[in-house]
Amino acid sequence: MPLAQIPLRIWRQRSQIFLFRGHAIRYWVAGQGEPLLLIHGFPTASWDWHYLWQPLAQRYRVITCDMLGFGDSAKPADHTYSLLEQADLQQALLAHLNVRQGVHVLAHDYGDSVAQELIARHYEARLNVASCVFLNGGLFPETHRPVLAQKLLLSPLGWLLGRAFSRQSLVKSFRQIFGPRTGPTESVLDDFWSLIEAHHGPRIMHKLIAYIPERRVQRDRWVQAMQRDDVPLRVIDGALDPISGEHMVARYESLIPNPDTVLLSEIGHYPHTEAPVQVLKHYLAFRENIAPRCRKVAYS
Repeated sequence: MPLAQIPLRIWRQRSQIFLFRGHAIRYWVAGQGEPLLLIHGFPTASWDWHYLWQPLAQRYRVITCDMLGFGDSAKPADHTYSLLEQADLQQALLAHLNVRQGVHVLAHDYGDSVAQELIARHYEARLNVASCVFLNGGLFPETHRPVLAQKLLLSPLGWLLGRAFSRQSLVKSFRQIFGPRTGPTESVLDDFWSLIEAHHGPRIMHKLIAYIPERRVQRDRWVQAMQRDDVPLRVIDGALDPISGEHMVARYESLIPNPDTVLLSEIGHYPHTEAPVQVLKHYLAFRENIAPRCRKVAYS
């Protein structure tokens, strides 16, 4: 049975605002129970989670925000954007909401890198991460295959490409990364573009893309954290994604002890919008499987 869509107009109406280092951040909270932090990817925003939002909120206290530079949050033009700062933002949001217990994380794309930083901080005793599930993302720089638009944004002319980035540019990029039968409709593309365009977003895209070289700097620290066994991990991955599909999962399975991976055939880079029913099923199964372990940790 398909999951209900939350229209972007309604999603926006449900947002709240808090200040992070002087910048207005849009965030959403729903449900009760164990905290579940959803972290979106590049170049979109937290609305990516709208299919999963209500089903997850029936079971957990779900929390998400548009990260700095994304969606309806502030997009300062003179800012140096960093994955480490985005992890600071996630921690600031949890503190703002008075979340004190271990937090479960579900992340995608750019958000995977933020989640990797949070896991590293868990082992540095700076945060309590109860579990993490990664959707398609560049977990390993050596397997990341950026599309042409990403390569151009990283070039010395990236600032010019960003200013010229349009809805048609988005459509061209997304056609390359979605599954052949699960691409976004014109209406959904309009909504994606609305979130990117908000607050003059295209002018900072060349700044946001700096996450790709930053991943290389943090690679060993993040992978070493993932290779430890305190935080339960799962990868749910669209196999046909040319950026971080089946080839990334193969690398994950070669590096991570006792890897827990799920490949979704015929699905591309956005499994939570292309196949939300499958993602929900595999996520809930993961949580059910780790529940005894989490209870043991909680009460030990």
